[in-house]
Amino acid sequence: MNAQPPIQPIPDQVVFDRKELNLILSTYGRFVAAGEWRDYGMSFLRDVAIFSVFRRAAEHPLYRIEKRPRLRNAQGMYAVIAMDGRILKRGHDLATVLRVLDQKLIRPID
Repeated sequence: MNAQPPIQPIPDQVVFDRKELNLILSTYGRFVAAGEWRDYGMSFLRDVAIFSVFRRAAEHPLYRIEKRPRLRNAQGMYAVIAMDGRILKRGHDLATVLRVLDQKLIRPID
């Protein structure tokens, strides 16, 4: 009897796995502790998973952290995008991409 592995259907949506969410929420927590961010939202669509961060819930997101698996072999599937649509960082490693936000957390002391 020849057992074949089950056929994996094409997913209906892109999601963040536990490791990715841990990295994102760790960054989010540092900004919340600094008083910079106060809310977040997540969207899971067919082509992209989005983690949006807000200063206040009623505003547009300050940043979007996106995962686009179709770009895995091109520029990289992770990106941090600013409110105005500028791509601040794109790459293959989520931890490296998220470091662009750490520069926003460092402020000079008066």
